[in-house]
Amino acid sequence: MSRRGLAALSSVLDQAASSATNILVLVLAARLSSASGFAAFSMVYVTFTVLLGLNMAYVGQSVVLEQGERRAVVCRSAVAFTGSAAMLVGAALALVGLFLSGATGWAFLALGAVLPLVLVQDGLRYCFSALRVPERALAADALRLVCVVGALLLQPAGVSPGRLVLVWGVSALPALALGLWLLRPYVRGVRADLRPYLRRGHLGQRFVVEFAVGNGSSQLAVLGLGVFATPLAVGALRGASTLFGPLNVLFNSANAFGPPMLGRRGGKRAVVRTTAALGLVLAVLGAGWAAVLYLLPDRLGRQLLGDTWGSAAALLPATGAQYAAMGLGTCALLTLRVLAPKATLAVQVVFSVLSVVLLLAGYVLWGAQGAAWGLAAGSTLKALAAWTRTTRLRVPAPSAPARTPADAPAT
Repeated sequence: MSRRGLAALSSVLDQAASSATNILVLVLAARLSSASGFAAFSMVYVTFTVLLGLNMAYVGQSVVLEQGERRAVVCRSAVAFTGSAAMLVGAALALVGLFLSGATGWAFLALGAVLPLVLVQDGLRYCFSALRVPERALAADALRLVCVVGALLLQPAGVSPGRLVLVWGVSALPALALGLWLLRPYVRGVRADLRPYLRRGHLGQRFVVEFAVGNGSSQLAVLGLGVFATPLAVGALRGASTLFGPLNVLFNSANAFGPPMLGRRGGKRAVVRTTAALGLVLAVLGAGWAAVLYLLPDRLGRQLLGDTWGSAAALLPATGAQYAAMGLGTCALLTLRVLAPKATLAVQVVFSVLSVVLLLAGYVLWGAQGAAWGLAAGSTLKALAAWTRTTRLRVPAPSAPARTPADAPAT
């Protein structure tokens, strides 16, 4: 296998290991906890997930877009900034935990204590991506998976949520140590510079807004369905989207590890050819996966989703269309992020809101089927808008002086 092929495979496997870690943490926590204990753990874990997404948007995305000789400085600076910011946020969470009563308070106090460990450990993935050594990220994240699963399996039934959070967080130490050791040869002799992260106009500020809009729109969609829809419809939509989890791994891998690889492709034409081909592959995979699921015998389907299978299976054509469109849209937005990072915000804001509107309108008109097709329509329109925006880009010729991502034109 070529070096480029090995890097791509390592990127996908690393994303799979990270996703598997998150899934298994929740599964094991649910098995070990009481209903009230798992509720407290879930609140803390949702908080961590939001903070993780914000760090990925503010720090990680700007790191993977970096090219040239500054990558070592950027990586060391990213680790230092993540650690410093995590300590400040962790202190605030610990303070919140002191004011909250019972198990929830102890769980937030524990999260504040371990937040720097888990955020820095996850953030190393983006440094290795920028340095084009994703196999090192895979090694650290695979160790993280083994350690957290082993640590949680050793906990007794009925364990408190605070202890669960502490065990989950401290189990990141071996992977963190390995990741820092693997990163050291690339950042030896350079000094961290935190000023770009504190400066107005830092590229990560735009990505944070994009993350907030995307996350906020999905929360609004759930809230809207909780108000207007029946529980059966909500369960059907969530069940259908859950079945497409493997495709989410591929989409996340493209976003996390695509920019450094595309940066080596040269000008706009080469980047667009690559991302268009990748988008078509992901679209075909989405449609093919939907067909496989649709043809599953009911017996196997019920083993996956239980009683939700019947209602979720009816939505598979619409959800398959949505994921096929998401494959194309993901690659279009990836193209914009590489060629003109400031151009993605408007597309994300407008079409994330439009997707929520189409979801709710679809449910009002045609029930759960209409809601699913509304999501598919929203994803399709976002993909069309992003590719249209890509075709209209005016990118400087390769001979022009190189610009940093923060200076890239939005045109």
